[in-house]
Amino acid sequence: MSLSAAQCDVLWFLPTHGDGRYLGTGHGAREVSHRYLAQVAQAADSLGYAGVLLPTGRSCEDSWVVASSLIALTERLKFLVAVRPGLLSPALAARMTATLDRMSNGRLLINVVTGGDPVENRGDGIFLDHAERYEITDEFLDIYIRLLKGETVTASGKHLRVEDSNLIYPPHQVPMPPLYFGGSSDVAQAIAARTIDKYLTWGEPPKQVGEKIGAMRKLAAALGRTLSFGIRLHVIVRETNTEAWAAASDLIKHLDDETIASAQKAFANYDSVGQQRMAALHGGRRDKLEVSPNLWAGVGLARGGAGTALVGDPETVAERMKEYMGLGIDTFILSGYPHLEEAYRFAELVLPLLPLAASTIAPKTAAGHRGPFGEVVGNTHMPPVRVSAS
Repeated sequence: MSLSAAQCDVLWFLPTHGDGRYLGTGHGAREVSHRYLAQVAQAADSLGYAGVLLPTGRSCEDSWVVASSLIALTERLKFLVAVRPGLLSPALAARMTATLDRMSNGRLLINVVTGGDPVENRGDGIFLDHAERYEITDEFLDIYIRLLKGETVTASGKHLRVEDSNLIYPPHQVPMPPLYFGGSSDVAQAIAARTIDKYLTWGEPPKQVGEKIGAMRKLAAALGRTLSFGIRLHVIVRETNTEAWAAASDLIKHLDDETIASAQKAFANYDSVGQQRMAALHGGRRDKLEVSPNLWAGVGLARGGAGTALVGDPETVAERMKEYMGLGIDTFILSGYPHLEEAYRFAELVLPLLPLAASTIAPKTAAGHRGPFGEVVGNTHMPPVRVSAS
């Protein structure tokens, strides 16, 4: 049986932590208001993306509040929202999950985030090391999953304890919304193998991603389980490769060395293995940013978490995505700056070139759409249609 993915879903990103035309600067920055987030979500909805990821942390608007506010403004879009073991009790998190899943008619996906920034953790009242945070994550998920599946739970662990806990109102999805999780440490991967539906990786070179997927498959198989796999990437797509690489350089043209050094110093304090792997790709240097063909690490000079982008023309980016699919990646969680414009650019240029799952829909072409499509030429003639081959 082939381990490659025959089809893929594509999700976009809601920039609740800020947006603009350039990284690491106030130049070209824009206000991220509720109206703007609604624009991005509605664009993703209409363009055919399967869902959107909402980031989490002190630099972001709260993901649960934002997702709740956008349900009525979208139709089919799913929302990948974070639960944070250690910040929420598993019972409260289960009630929140069931409610949002019901209110959205099953449009909720759950991203389990343990958190790797010690400074942020202490600010949130979490004074635990890496191993202890994953102990809580393990105990949390055991209770949380059992509650969502309809059990009455009594549990007493090292960190968490509940007695006769249950949900009165179940989630819409049966048995529960899918669980997404990304973690590169041994303990994180062991927990994922036992509990998670979709294992996520940040955008490392294909060789490293393949090794990680292979290890996760073995861990899950030893427990009689199978996992699916997703990847978190930025994208910089233009009609030619030359234009795309110019756009990549343009994105960081206002990013000075002092800002890079400050960001890298902060990231070095994280105890996240995934963040350490991201930083190792570029070492904070501008001269070694193409870490694999068309995989550019410039975003990671100033941004934590996902720090790489696929750069190129539509055909090149589609081929690179298919390489990841060959490793088993079936879900791409993408973003680009600014997020509204790039949602359109990627959907129109690249989605038609990919073998898409039913939950991701390539934008309609003029041949399949009877309304206005492009501007009528001379008030009389419809513009010619050029359709890319998939």
